[in-house]
Amino acid sequence: QLQLVESGGGVVQPGGSLRLSCATSRSTLGVYAIGWFRQAPGQEREGVACIGYSADSAEYSGSVKGRFTISRDNAKNVVYLQMNSLKPEDTAIYYCASRLFTIGSCSPREFAGWGQGTQVTVSS
Repeated sequence: QLQLVESGGGVVQPGGSLRLSCATSRSTLGVYAIGWFRQAPGQEREGVACIGYSADSAEYSGSVKGRFTISRDNAKNVVYLQMNSLKPEDTAIYYCASRLFTIGSCSPREFAGWGQGTQVTVSS
């Protein structure tokens, strides 16, 4: 099971951009699908975007499709989440987690190895 560390969160105005990173020190990132998830206060954790182990598949939630892009660099053992056109409703703690090979249904229940998360706040 991978140990993952999220970074890149912060405070941004509506319409702004952030890029989150999900990194591991292990060199076996390339056999894991990685998912980005978020949890806002009082709400359940939800899937945001997932990417397969070879980056040949990706899935996005309807609320972020067209605004967020997930990508990976297996040589650097990092998965990114580029977030553009941010909205106040994107405010949450963002987590990454892993599962072997495929993204499944990109549901939090199917992923493991949760990091501490990184806070994203979209506010004017």
